[in-house]
Amino acid sequence: MDVMSSKTRFDRTVSHRQPDRVVIDFGSTSVTGIHVLAVENLRRYYGLEKRPVKVTEPYQMLGEVDQELVDIIGIDTIGAKGKKNSFGFFNHEPLKEFVTPWGQKVLVPEAFRTISNSKGDLLIYPQGDTSARPSARMPQSGYFFDAIIRQQPFQEEELNPQDNLEEYGLVSDDDLEYWKETTQKARATGKAVVASLGGTSLGDIAHIPGIKLIHPKGIRDITEWYMSLVMRPDYVRAIFEQQTERALENYKRLYQVIGDNLDAIYICGTDFGTQESVFCAPEQFDELWLPFYKRINDWIHLHTPWKTFKHSCGAVEPFMSRFIDAGFDIINPVQINAKGMDPVHLKKTYGRDLVFWGGGVDTQKTLPYAAPAQVREEVLRLCDIFAKDGGFVFSSVHNIQANVPVENIVAMIDAVHEFNGETSRGKFSSNEQD
Repeated sequence: MDVMSSKTRFDRTVSHRQPDRVVIDFGSTSVTGIHVLAVENLRRYYGLEKRPVKVTEPYQMLGEVDQELVDIIGIDTIGAKGKKNSFGFFNHEPLKEFVTPWGQKVLVPEAFRTISNSKGDLLIYPQGDTSARPSARMPQSGYFFDAIIRQQPFQEEELNPQDNLEEYGLVSDDDLEYWKETTQKARATGKAVVASLGGTSLGDIAHIPGIKLIHPKGIRDITEWYMSLVMRPDYVRAIFEQQTERALENYKRLYQVIGDNLDAIYICGTDFGTQESVFCAPEQFDELWLPFYKRINDWIHLHTPWKTFKHSCGAVEPFMSRFIDAGFDIINPVQINAKGMDPVHLKKTYGRDLVFWGGGVDTQKTLPYAAPAQVREEVLRLCDIFAKDGGFVFSSVHNIQANVPVENIVAMIDAVHEFNGETSRGKFSSNEQD
């Protein structure tokens, strides 16, 4: 088979046809990224120029997988990044240097403003507004931020679904121009283009606390939200209904300027699984989520060539058929170490309908704690299972975290190259060269 372009390779893969090699993704989404410290360690290992790494997603402190690493890893995807980040401030240049609590010098947006509290925790502010209450905290020994719950007191009879919709507005003309230019630039790279256009989170607890809002109203406590699924289903349904209406109106306008310059769209990151079970009954999924997911996916498939991407961690095998019924093309991160998530079963049962994006190596045990040889073995085994007849985009099970041994990350990269019949593309570290 002739060597394909990244775009052609991706198109064949998501159409469940065998490509010339496994598609590789790191960095195109907020759930297939690499922590900023791990990025720096990789650059050092490969003997690349020492310079501050750009933080592309400050909530999780994900680092930019720059062009040098893209070439070394052999990445086939590119993320068309949004104008603003999870904290609601402009996420692009001009940038400034910032020294992290673990001593790493990185580049962050100008509105990235923090203070340390009396415990040594790092606090960050919504929209970079230091006159507001901080919306997230990085513990003193941590490597990323956790949301601060700022739930306002409320009276049950006064709850208004509009309060949980404050962050979901219609796109502006400036937003449309931004997405037009951003996706055009991404398409020009020859990579498969992935983007989250926003507005379709539908209960994602990463968004429920409203970390981008100055004064979040409505149900903003994660525990209260989970209780609301049972106690206030009509309230939740009303939120999803209006959120979906706004999202579809936005998609109509966005497609007019984006067109075919997008290949996959990140729809929703709501998690339905734990390590051992599911967060809700499948029947509850059918009532609260499936109708709205289906409306979103049906509109996209009817009007665009985009493939739809659903993220859900955990033991979600009981939901796989429902994800298919809802119209999703792609499931991520394929948490192979959760109950019932046997790779052979998943591929055999659902591989004709779902693209498995992730699942290339376990990020809870194998990648951080095993020996490089064990990492290699697992990558080769999982690629052998998932890659048959296309339908597999290689990435780790969720983001690569800060203190993962760089030798293990390199073993993962080398193993997928080995599976693809390629040799390592990178240089040895300066120590090994010596």
